[in-house]
Amino acid sequence: MKKKSKIDTVNLKGFSKKSNIFFTVLMSLVAIACVFPFVFVIIISFTSEQAISLNGYRLIPSEWSLAGYQYLFEMKEEILQSLFITVFVTVVGTIVNVTFTSTYAYAISRNNFAYKKFFTMFALASMLFSAGMVPSYIVMNNMLGLKDTVWALILPMALSPFNIIVMRTFYRRSVPDAIIEAAKIDGASDLRTFIQIVLPLSVPGIATISLFAALAYWNDWFNALLYIQSDNLVPLQYLLMKIQANIDFMMQNTSLGAQVTGNMVIPKEATRMAMVVIATVPIAATYPFFQKYFVGGLTIGGVKE
Repeated sequence: MKKKSKIDTVNLKGFSKKSNIFFTVLMSLVAIACVFPFVFVIIISFTSEQAISLNGYRLIPSEWSLAGYQYLFEMKEEILQSLFITVFVTVVGTIVNVTFTSTYAYAISRNNFAYKKFFTMFALASMLFSAGMVPSYIVMNNMLGLKDTVWALILPMALSPFNIIVMRTFYRRSVPDAIIEAAKIDGASDLRTFIQIVLPLSVPGIATISLFAALAYWNDWFNALLYIQSDNLVPLQYLLMKIQANIDFMMQNTSLGAQVTGNMVIPKEATRMAMVVIATVPIAATYPFFQKYFVGGLTIGGVKE
């Protein structure tokens, strides 16, 4: 008991107040470095175009303005429709991706699955090598006939090889074989074992791949460029790119820009930063909801020695 108390004392002394202060300050600086760029973008989005032209980007602008948001507000119907499409694609796509990924990874993580090596190599090969854009376009357009449908924005990313490898590793390390064997002894089928036992133990891993999938769907614009022609199915990221391209075109053609805006200055930089804010805030607001699952849902009730 004395030796144990000495060891505990040494460990406690190893993390002194000075060390705690140092690491607290260090992590605070890292947090500020992560948050500051986005705060700076928000400030620029509320800066007038004249102030940006004269003084450049400043933390405290000489003149505040809502011109960037007012310019986007004129297209509120298109933006709201695109936001709805993006939210729908993100939610449904994340559910589809997590369902396929978690079941695929669970199968190849079990030692009693006869074809686990084949399907593991299949996932690794698809992660390292891609058929290319042309075969994907032919499959989606000619074979499946999904061009100009919302499923063209969901199915191309319905299965993520990287997330499969992440979940496979998580299953092997966090779901003991003894729990699976105990469920089989009790007469549970593989599906029931997966739903009632494996999934509750895998909440942190599922939350992680859910966040990865949600970010991928939210930021996707390339599939819309390939497959979407209808204005009602354009996602938010692609719409914002089109708005930015239109602004650049009008700025390059000053006579057209003056005709469209009534001889007023187009808030190019402020609008660009406002688009970044609009595209970032909704997905950033979901982080706190995912965060609680990273620290909770651990293997409670696992094998005890």
